[in-house]
Amino acid sequence: MHRLCESSPLRALSLAIGLTGLLNLFSATVAADEAEGFKSIFDGKSLDCWDGNPKFWRVEDGTITGETTRENPTSGNTFLIWRRGELDDFELKLEYKIVGGNSGIQYRSFEAPKEKWVVGGYQADIDSGDTYSGINYGERFRGILAGRGQKTVVKKGADGKVKVEIVGSVGDSKEIQSKIKKEDWNSYHVIAKGYTFEHRINGVVTSICTDEDPARRASGVLALQLHAGPPMKVQFRNIRLKRLKLEDKKKVAFIAGPASHGYGAHEHKAGCMLLAKALNEANAGVLATVYAGGWPKDPTALDNVDCMVVPHLKEVGAKMDQGVGLVCIHFAVEVTKGEVGNSFLAWIGGYYELFYSVNPHWTADFKKLPEHPITRGVRPFTINDEWYYHIRFREKPEEITPILTALPPDGTRRKEKSPRGGNPEVYARRGLPEHVAWARERPDGGRGFGFTGGHVHWNWAHPDFRKLMLNAITWCAKADVPRGGVPTKALTLEDLEANQDEPPPKDFNREAMREQIRKWNES
Repeated sequence: MHRLCESSPLRALSLAIGLTGLLNLFSATVAADEAEGFKSIFDGKSLDCWDGNPKFWRVEDGTITGETTRENPTSGNTFLIWRRGELDDFELKLEYKIVGGNSGIQYRSFEAPKEKWVVGGYQADIDSGDTYSGINYGERFRGILAGRGQKTVVKKGADGKVKVEIVGSVGDSKEIQSKIKKEDWNSYHVIAKGYTFEHRINGVVTSICTDEDPARRASGVLALQLHAGPPMKVQFRNIRLKRLKLEDKKKVAFIAGPASHGYGAHEHKAGCMLLAKALNEANAGVLATVYAGGWPKDPTALDNVDCMVVPHLKEVGAKMDQGVGLVCIHFAVEVTKGEVGNSFLAWIGGYYELFYSVNPHWTADFKKLPEHPITRGVRPFTINDEWYYHIRFREKPEEITPILTALPPDGTRRKEKSPRGGNPEVYARRGLPEHVAWARERPDGGRGFGFTGGHVHWNWAHPDFRKLMLNAITWCAKADVPRGGVPTKALTLEDLEANQDEPPPKDFNREAMREQIRKWNES
């Protein structure tokens, strides 16, 4: 029998046909994934949006490649972190190949404090040996949570220690291992739904873990691991992500704009982070996440969102058609008259219109609040801010619900016409109250809230000012607002100074601000 040599034209043709078939199969798989809502998060060319030690991570032949050698070892496990956002409920699909050592896919993870490129959390394990591929390992996070072939429940025991209880089987460990190819490409599929985590390799379920421990994690970063120890090489390609609708919570996405004013004003990122933290700590049925610097670069960020706060207008329309809630704070209510303004009238019921609305700083005295979920637990209050008023509202007053209404000083009304300073219509309303926060429930069931305050960052320390906003976000996300409002702990000056875009001025009077915060908290 004639044996084909490596250079045989027939063998080359056979290989070419085989490769073409594989490529066609892969293309069909990717197309099917895209149809199901999966989106690529690796461009195959660069480490754009991925962050790791360049001594160990690179792009090679269209793959993310991590490698250690005898000459270039890592002293500890090191990670390549995806910087587009955090994961909550999701499905992740990718292909991997490992030669030597151990690796893994970190998800809903945390970055270790004071350590660069080091994370901990849930890990879909990858092993060049025969033991760990497919397990759920808690890196710096309680150890093995589900062995291969196991179905487990993680609980906190009466003694305070973590208990991993095996409650079933998804297959024999050795048989699962036999389906995993050594030093060749395998597919990995990770599903995180609520607090149940399922791992699959090459279509085979390898482990299922349900985490009932109070230490469990609802969200966190995605990262790829390169393990310390003997030389190894791991590669990843075709990384696709799909967001899943949260089961037991409503998802709120804060979209913070870039820096625009001085210290303590228009602090979009810092304010959003304060509110998001308060919502998450309140445990009121909302999971909040913050995207700083404008519209999220993560292509999946808003796929499972229930409410957006301070969004960029351009991409909002499609989400509104899906009934997603919309909360606009301060400058976010200012849009152009015409098509855009009409959209805001439909979405939240009103907007700031140039040459019609005005934006003075004044002390608003909110003497009476309407009965509405947004006002639960909120007392009448007085506070100075840049309260926009004379908002362009829908023609039918009954199609919005005024939430905050106060009487502006006559000195804030100017008769001469200017873009933001005044106009005859505003001047003619001297002595009349103005609405500066309002709610709308759309015919499609979607909810909107407009709030013209928020220029002064320090005002978030006021408990009623802050609670009203937390209630509004919760309501717009269609979560239940507690009877006494969303619980919120007192903020300190240190809380307020965190995450600001601008440095503090030399003459910033911290003691005066602390005194103001103390008075608000004691009122």
